[in-house]
Amino acid sequence: MSMPATITGKEFFEMLRDDLAAIEREFGRDTVSGVGAITEIGEYLRGGGGKRIRPALLLLSSKLFDYRGRGAVRLGAVVEIIHTATLVHDDIIDEADTRRGRPAANTQWGNPKCVLAGDWLYMQGFKIAVQERNFRILDTLIDLTQQMVEGELLQMEKLGKLITLDEHFDLIFRKTACLFSVCMRMGAILGGATAEQEQSLAQYGLDLGIAFQIVDDVLDLTASETMLGKPVASDLREGKVTMAVIHALERCTPRERNRIETVVRERAFDGVTHAEVLEILNRYGSLEAANQRALQYATLARNAICSFPDSEIKRALLWAPEFVVAREK
Repeated sequence: MSMPATITGKEFFEMLRDDLAAIEREFGRDTVSGVGAITEIGEYLRGGGGKRIRPALLLLSSKLFDYRGRGAVRLGAVVEIIHTATLVHDDIIDEADTRRGRPAANTQWGNPKCVLAGDWLYMQGFKIAVQERNFRILDTLIDLTQQMVEGELLQMEKLGKLITLDEHFDLIFRKTACLFSVCMRMGAILGGATAEQEQSLAQYGLDLGIAFQIVDDVLDLTASETMLGKPVASDLREGKVTMAVIHALERCTPRERNRIETVVRERAFDGVTHAEVLEILNRYGSLEAANQRALQYATLARNAICSFPDSEIKRALLWAPEFVVAREK
């Protein structure tokens, strides 16, 4: 009797419930410092919640090889700590006021304290990772951090400018997909995967991360502020050009292009409304084109793990791309 291709979302989270709860406890312990401000900021950030999809991927990758050690929980906390540190720095750089429906940490504690708290979180993540005594994991995390910092700097250089699709995908890799890929790779390393298996899982994470970010960018343009937990069209307000916008720019009239370019250059909807930009994107099917591209990467992610034998864990990994492209926030 053949095994169903995927599982349900309820089954997915039930399967990981205990491990994710352990990661949450670890995350809480690991963000306590002798300096009160760091502990307060860390607890505030952890309380903001989140999908915890990155540590979930690391757990699933390690479970694919029946790994039973404590390292997956420890490293799951590490990737969530590193992800949180990037969010702190992103909000400062973007001058964001809100994050996940709450005031951004920098609006509560100020930029100087939050920069240092973000730095502390990065170092704390590495301090915990060292406990694994595994140089390959440390090398992977160091490479990840460099890619993410380079991605942030590259994005700052391109703010307010019209970029190419290749440039956009480079930013997606550095700022999002790289971390997804590393989560899968570290789980494989813990589980003793072969080089080929590790590469397949890293590719799965990469494709899934690209799909995740494309959907995120579309939602930024189309979802409600209540759903997003931040202002709609934040990317355009910050001078960031994403895939749907690039698609429209390649097809629209000079007048339409000028209107979009004005928003990007001025980083504001002064004289051009969000509704007008959406009308242009819809006219050229740009939002749908981006969603279709996300579906393509979701399919590539599934294909990357097709050689693994059927199991409950594999079914969970096959479901994750479906969750990523269907989400509404």
